[in-house]
Amino acid sequence: MNILVCDDEIEIVEAIEIYLRNEGYNIFKCYNGLDAIETVENNEIHLVVMDIMMPEMDGIKATEKIREVKNIPVIMLSAKSEDIDIVTGLEMGADDYITKPFKPIELIARVNSQLRRYTTLGSVIDNKDIYKTGALVIDDERKEVTVDGEVVKLTPVEYKILLFLTQNAGKVFSIEAIYEKAWNEPSFNPENTVAVHIRRIREKVEIDPKNPKYLKVVWGVGYKVEKI
Repeated sequence: MNILVCDDEIEIVEAIEIYLRNEGYNIFKCYNGLDAIETVENNEIHLVVMDIMMPEMDGIKATEKIREVKNIPVIMLSAKSEDIDIVTGLEMGADDYITKPFKPIELIARVNSQLRRYTTLGSVIDNKDIYKTGALVIDDERKEVTVDGEVVKLTPVEYKILLFLTQNAGKVFSIEAIYEKAWNEPSFNPENTVAVHIRRIREKVEIDPKNPKYLKVVWGVGYKVEKI
């Protein structure tokens, strides 16, 4: 598996390279967003670890550009003071984030989790499960989502959230339950992460995201996909 690590601090890039090479990953290194985009376009990259604050082009803009050409997982690195930037990064297409300073075991766990999800969604699974509510259809064999017959492009995390809720249409799930199902790990302050992904899914599957037909909030409880 090829992982791109992008951070303007050389010491951080080299440290992450050591951690991930010890896990058997091949590492590509960049130090600004422009180089990251070029590397993703010209190489088979399976996951990106991207810092937010960088010269020439920041990680948020770079993630947005990467999302235009590739559907690979993106994990953002941020300082604790960059909460607003974290939310913006998630809105631009990042799948997860890690706050600096971080422990190597946390980084490795999140990388492994994202890659497991990505490779599972990219593989052919022998089933013919099709889940439908109204005009929203998920073909889990093809890993394809359509609304009114039009294909909707989701990231791996968005797909897993929508699939889980659609498989259980009509049932309400807490933010913690959704996080644990989509990320395959215990939840830890998941509110922003889940809320941003829900908002992105709505923007893709709903005609009017502010008045959703399918993906609804149950205030004080969680979210559900309406059974139509």
